[in-house]
Amino acid sequence: MLLTSCATVKPIPVLVYHQIALAPPRGAAFRSLYVSPDAFSRQLQLLKILGYRGLSMSALLPYLMGEKTGKVVGITFDDGFLNNLTQALPVLQRFDFSSTCYVVSQRLGQFNDWDKGSGIAPAPLMDAAQLRAWVAGGQEVGAHTRHHVHLPRLSDIDSALEIKAGKVELERAIGRPVQHFCYPYGEYLPAHVPAVRNAGFFTATTTQRSRCLAGHDFLQLPRVPVVRSTTLLMLWMKLATRYEDRRSNR
Repeated sequence: MLLTSCATVKPIPVLVYHQIALAPPRGAAFRSLYVSPDAFSRQLQLLKILGYRGLSMSALLPYLMGEKTGKVVGITFDDGFLNNLTQALPVLQRFDFSSTCYVVSQRLGQFNDWDKGSGIAPAPLMDAAQLRAWVAGGQEVGAHTRHHVHLPRLSDIDSALEIKAGKVELERAIGRPVQHFCYPYGEYLPAHVPAVRNAGFFTATTTQRSRCLAGHDFLQLPRVPVVRSTTLLMLWMKLATRYEDRRSNR
């Protein structure tokens, strides 16, 4: 890549989702991370009505680099939940949108065991065959380390292994390059940024809140959270106004 930071003229939102499923009963932990299939469908319909194209990180990259212009929005999913395939994929296809799902390479076909102790119920994750179905459906796989680790708690050697080996393992699983990374929990240290670059990733996303603006580092891109309580009006504000940009800690 010739550029290392965004050269976009207009702000570009990168949306982040987790589970596309009905939320657990009231009082359950982190209910905000569940967006119902009906709500997800209405949100993507709104994007279409407003003239946005929903894109994976690879498809979005030329816009971030300033090589293309247009009304676009990135769509990302964290963790690789099976309900992304069963519930989100048909909606993405209906609107001809693409997206990137960040996957934990050593948990394919298993459960979100990193959430033990948090109160989040276990939910199935896509296995290798399901990931290939995701890709065959026009979507993209990104990396989210091997075990969904807290990178700052690891040594430099172990964190580099989690970053690089996760990429290699996913590429072996789907038979395609994996070029985009997401920091688990949004946690990372300055030393992890060159580790991500050295692993061969083009972009890396964080939990910092903002639309992508000119000057943002491609390996420290902010995103726009979409949660259970996000109304269509709120989604429009996140897309079209400085609502999220003002929450940036850049």
